[in-house]
Amino acid sequence: MEKADLETYQVQLSQVELALSTDPLNAELSSLKSELQELIELTKAAIAQQEAAASSSKSEGSRKANGASASSKSFVAGDDCLAKFSGDGQWYPARVASVGGASENRQYSVVFKGYNTTELVNASQIKALPSGYASPAPSSGVNKRKLTKAEEEEREKKKKKNEKKLEVKAAKAKEQTEKQVTWQKFAKKSEKKGIHIAGVAGTSIFKTPENPLGRVGVTGSGKGMTEVKLQGKHKFDPTADEAQ
Repeated sequence: MEKADLETYQVQLSQVELALSTDPLNAELSSLKSELQELIELTKAAIAQQEAAASSSKSEGSRKANGASASSKSFVAGDDCLAKFSGDGQWYPARVASVGGASENRQYSVVFKGYNTTELVNASQIKALPSGYASPAPSSGVNKRKLTKAEEEEREKKKKKNEKKLEVKAAKAKEQTEKQVTWQKFAKKSEKKGIHIAGVAGTSIFKTPENPLGRVGVTGSGKGMTEVKLQGKHKFDPTADEAQ
């Protein structure tokens, strides 16, 4: 509407200027000319304002469309993303573990990086990583969030479990050392008494025997069978009692 009015005002101004060219001293025409010039300036300003508003609205619509397109991005298992943590409502780097739900209501199981916390989020709670985004290391303290009570309890539980394992290992190692010391003492006492124990004083049962027919690990291997003296049948001698 303003553009049509502007054209009308400009035509009227040209007519007034034409009339003034023949009657330059006409005060009424001069006043009308000033009014038309003022109307033209105001109309131009209004048109410029409308165009700026329309351009801004178009830009905002485009931005929202791009945002909606980005939020509707389909993720697959293994994709890196930003997900909203239910504990504090903040966005954290995560990885998609699995995808479920219908196409219009996708559900994503995500694992937050650096915490190994798994949560189920919908399409509005997950978005693509910004261009050039670098995920901070868990130890850097950047984007650090406070652990939930359940996570703290789980961490404490794992800590106690690991401590218990270390205690059991230490106890077993101590027991093994004590058994070894006891065995060494026993072996030394036996050696003093002249009892030879294989494996002590550098002798091993797995030592290669000197006999070429011997076998490793077999005591007495290669020496042949032990001879057994056969005993004869006992015969009763009645004269033996009389002689006594």
